[in-house]
Amino acid sequence: MTETRNPLRRSRRHSLIAGVCGGLAEWLGWDVTLVRILYVIVSIVSAGFPGILAYIILWVVMPKD
Repeated sequence: MTETRNPLRRSRRHSLIAGVCGGLAEWLGWDVTLVRILYVIVSIVSAGFPGILAYIILWVVMPKD
């Protein structure tokens, strides 16, 4: 059996800024809060800039749900 996954899209339902973390959480099947916390931790550990840049790139690249 193959499991069909939803396409990766920005979430309208779980959107705070652009819906990127919400879309990732829906795509992975994880809790939105967990994805946001992990994003903040990774951004802080990587000195912030790569995390902000990745978020902006995903904001532009990911289609809106």
